[in-house]
Amino acid sequence: MKESKVKTYEELPLFLNAEMVAKTLGVSSSSGYELLNSKGFPSLRVGSRIVVPKQKFIEWVEKNTGGANVR
Repeated sequence: MKESKVKTYEELPLFLNAEMVAKTLGVSSSSGYELLNSKGFPSLRVGSRIVVPKQKFIEWVEKNTGGANVR
């Protein structure tokens, strides 16, 4: 696993793209794209882009890690 480039949630932009999701989770870009397209992940389509709202991403991480966070 790659090391996360993000140390706190405050560093994240309001909306995350696949690359930012991957950097935050410390996974490959292709894994970030796969996650954004997976069922149950809080992504939304804006035109041709797929993004995830920062707050929904944080909630998803906390839910799927048993409450762990990087705050």
